[in-house]
Amino acid sequence: MEAIVICVIIFLAIIIGLAVFVERGRLLRASTLQFMRESGWRRLRNGTFLHSYIYGRFTKEYIGYAMQTALPKMTAREKRGVANHYHGKVLPTELAQAIVTHEHDLALRDLEQVIPYRVARDLVPQGPPDIAVFDCPCRQTRAHSCEPKQVCMVIGQPFVDFIVEHHPNTSRRLTPTEAAQLLQEEHERGHVHTAYFKDAMLNRFYAICNCCKCCCGGIEAMMNHGVPMVTSSGYVAQVNEVLCGACGTCEETCAFDAVRVNGHSQVEWDKCMGCGACEAQCPNDAIALVRDERKGIPLDVRAMM
Repeated sequence: MEAIVICVIIFLAIIIGLAVFVERGRLLRASTLQFMRESGWRRLRNGTFLHSYIYGRFTKEYIGYAMQTALPKMTAREKRGVANHYHGKVLPTELAQAIVTHEHDLALRDLEQVIPYRVARDLVPQGPPDIAVFDCPCRQTRAHSCEPKQVCMVIGQPFVDFIVEHHPNTSRRLTPTEAAQLLQEEHERGHVHTAYFKDAMLNRFYAICNCCKCCCGGIEAMMNHGVPMVTSSGYVAQVNEVLCGACGTCEETCAFDAVRVNGHSQVEWDKCMGCGACEAQCPNDAIALVRDERKGIPLDVRAMM
């Protein structure tokens, strides 16, 4: 039996290896070669690059398998391991827009206070940053998904070239102005901006996802499977009880189940991630984000440069 399993593993490794190096008849596309160069020999040798390639090339299938098959079977220890290697930081709209419109190179290391996970990471996009948007893999896996689908932003190289070259029909490049506008539109829809870090993606920041609570795999992993996928923005929602009309819109909007209406809206401090979705949807302008040091340090590139 073990011999059969080993043979199957070897066979799959060969097939995947051929897919990487042939790439539809081409011997290493330019973006793949650049990704390999930046990955370095160690990542090529230990298989991390192969993981990176599969994740970037078959993102929808990767996310679909993780959510539908892998996560429900994981132990608590395995779930924590997932978060250590693939995690996000919630961003208020203003801070998300600051990332896509910054004009200077960023080489910020030691972000443990901002993203409190064991795995090291860098935030190294160049300014003005290269940006591409592509169809959200989470929304693509759902039978009835939110619209529009093209809302996931990849930031910096070699990620942008890789996504555009390998997903030409579902991706496009954005100017910083267009990216900022997209973020504003998603904010007005009540969606959550999340800066994502993944060790397979060169162990650093690579994307800003615009997440809806009904489709997002990261939010589902956190809320339904107990995976600590995202950390707070460093802000918390605060309700003006005088202005609040107790309409329940904020409770319905909140992706983290942090709002209850009892005479007026009440925010559960420990659950609030400071995304600002409730603020955007409140018809009475009764909610505002306020800085709270107990929630961690915001990912504010303007203050960190």
